[in-house]
Amino acid sequence: MNSFFNRSILSPVDLTEKEIYFIFELTKKIKNKTKNNIFPKYLENKSLAMIFQQTSTRTRVSFEVAMTQLGGHALFLNQNDLKLAVGETISDTARVLGGYVNAIVARVFNHEDVETIAKNTSIPVINAMTNLHHPCQALADIYTIWEKNPKIKGMDMAFVGDGDNNVTNSLLIISAILGINFSAASPLKYQITEKLLNQAENIAKKSRSRITTSQKPQDVVKNADIVATDIWTSPGKPDHEERLEIFKPFQLNSKLLSLAKKKSRVLHCLPAHRGQEITDEVIDGPQSAVWDEAENRLHIQKTLLLLTMNKNLPRL
Repeated sequence: MNSFFNRSILSPVDLTEKEIYFIFELTKKIKNKTKNNIFPKYLENKSLAMIFQQTSTRTRVSFEVAMTQLGGHALFLNQNDLKLAVGETISDTARVLGGYVNAIVARVFNHEDVETIAKNTSIPVINAMTNLHHPCQALADIYTIWEKNPKIKGMDMAFVGDGDNNVTNSLLIISAILGINFSAASPLKYQITEKLLNQAENIAKKSRSRITTSQKPQDVVKNADIVATDIWTSPGKPDHEERLEIFKPFQLNSKLLSLAKKKSRVLHCLPAHRGQEITDEVIDGPQSAVWDEAENRLHIQKTLLLLTMNKNLPRL
């Protein structure tokens, strides 16, 4: 029986090392079928509710396409489509949807909300991004490196930019689980939180990987196998202008990237603010894995949907 069936995936902590590698192996098979225009209807007659409190390009499109290619149906529900907008509790919404659909994907502001959804429904819930974690993105990121070189244990990953960030958090935890050495360079005010660091360090003891933080991007990028970054800020944030100034020394440009290994790969989850956290010559350069990374969101999410919604795994 499929051990993932009816399980919720809310953060990388919900997965073991063995399970992550199983997801990667299955994703590789699904991706090959997709490339050959083979779309077995593994989720025929199944429906997915997509609760989105936040706007999205990659997450929405990739999940909708994933369900379509697997033979199922996705319902996009933004906050104004639901009675959440007029005061219905998120727990009541979860209970109702559990009687209509086979799974829920939730892209919500507060991580506590996705946990509440999972607690109040009997169907699987997949975190499509919260303020704390972005497991689908981080799985796609690491898969992108793994599919080119499966020997990822012992690799060095450098993250440059906002340490108090959902993508950073999820990459940190998955790296610790898989034995990837993770180093993050961020301004003092925007370091990874102590709670997440402690959690990752405890996991890293088992995998024998290293977790380090710094305020100097040059220190973490030097000899790195993987260099990742993300946006510094979003318009409308109270500290938007302050962030733009503070993060200037953390730009991933060709000079900084030259400190990494010659065959290092660059990751960015997108959308990119070109000229801020990353420059054109890097994101469009030969070391960039950004576009493979974006495509792999589709394939990773097809795997997660298939695993959590299908009681018995098909032969691939």
